[in-house]
Amino acid sequence: MPDPTIKGLPPPPTTYDGSSLRIAIVHARWNTVIIDSLVQGCITKLQSQGVKRENIVVKSVPGSYELPFACQRLIAAGQIQSSNSAPSMLTSTTNLLSLIDTTDRPSTPVGLTSASTSTASTAPFSAVIAIGCLIKGSTMHFEYICDAVTHGLMRVQLDTGTPVVFGVLTALTDDQALERAGIGRGENGAGHNHGEDWALAAVELASQCSDWAKGQL
Repeated sequence: MPDPTIKGLPPPPTTYDGSSLRIAIVHARWNTVIIDSLVQGCITKLQSQGVKRENIVVKSVPGSYELPFACQRLIAAGQIQSSNSAPSMLTSTTNLLSLIDTTDRPSTPVGLTSASTSTASTAPFSAVIAIGCLIKGSTMHFEYICDAVTHGLMRVQLDTGTPVVFGVLTALTDDQALERAGIGRGENGAGHNHGEDWALAAVELASQCSDWAKGQL
């Protein structure tokens, strides 16, 4: 009999277009079989919502405890990258000579590509999805890490103003985690991949935040 506590995210009241979004996924490396499934489910669902693959940045950290710090620094790095990529009179990809002379200009040398041809966004991250998997053992380690990571990720999004989706499984057994990654092995069946839910939440929050930043309610 399927576990009734495994539920997917209900559809939002509005359909959101993720084509303009840049999303980061930061994942722990503990419990790699589970993590890999969650990350892949997340990426697939993001793409189904219109997010371009080149605008999905995936980074890893050793464990779940490192997720809050990594998310915070990645958000800051995205902002720095965006600032460094902002056009100026000195760094603009526009050829200023084109405003004066339209003849006898050398073509772009072979092997060089204009920066404008890159399709990957350098905008600040619209949202970050933090993915981890904590499975209870025989010590208090589980409780301490769960509490620290939960409060840490909440603090990051409140401090930065960038949505941080909580994608950390806190399971009591291996089977509970596997079923919540959509790869269950027991009589309960494969379960449901929660990576898909986190992707939907990221697109929804990022889209709403974009509207709110413009004063659109």
